[in-house]
Amino acid sequence: MNIVRRMYDWVLGWAATSSGPAALFMLAFFESSFFPIPPDPLLIALILGARTKAFRFALICSVASVAGSLLGYAIGYYSWWTASGEFTALARFFFNTVPGFTLEKFELVQGLFERWNFWIVFTAGFTPLPFKVFTISGGAFDISLIPFVLASMIGRSARFFGVAWLIWRFGPRITYFIDRYFNWLAILFTILLIGGFVLLKAF
Repeated sequence: MNIVRRMYDWVLGWAATSSGPAALFMLAFFESSFFPIPPDPLLIALILGARTKAFRFALICSVASVAGSLLGYAIGYYSWWTASGEFTALARFFFNTVPGFTLEKFELVQGLFERWNFWIVFTAGFTPLPFKVFTISGGAFDISLIPFVLASMIGRSARFFGVAWLIWRFGPRITYFIDRYFNWLAILFTILLIGGFVLLKAF
């Protein structure tokens, strides 16, 4: 946990530099495939320092995250299985080294993809679920690329622009609410949204 905390502090340190937006892009890009720290803390810090640029920062974060999801997809598609269908050395490295990326979660996601496809990628993009597990799994299980990209775009943009709008609208006092409740509200919203479509389909 100490190394993750040091990474977190290092990420936030970029907010006080002129390279903050570039660091945000790189963080959002690599978080979609292997980096353990989500871009939200740096996004919030940058917006608090320049609220008029809130939606610009959200756009940077969204574009980078979707681009990074394609890297994750490519890792899963090209580098996850041996010719005999076993895990490659790279896959085992992810299971043993990358925080939040375990064999148990990978196997769980396989079942979710088989049932939900588009919706599970959207859910992972919008909620605090580990997005990297879903991007790499999407490639490993060879799910359709176009729905994958669309779901990533919608889910990631909804999350980052939602955070940006809250800070732009309410200022620093909303950060406590975001830290404590935003993820839970995102999960609840996603459940209601998917539940509504399931009901519509049923009737």
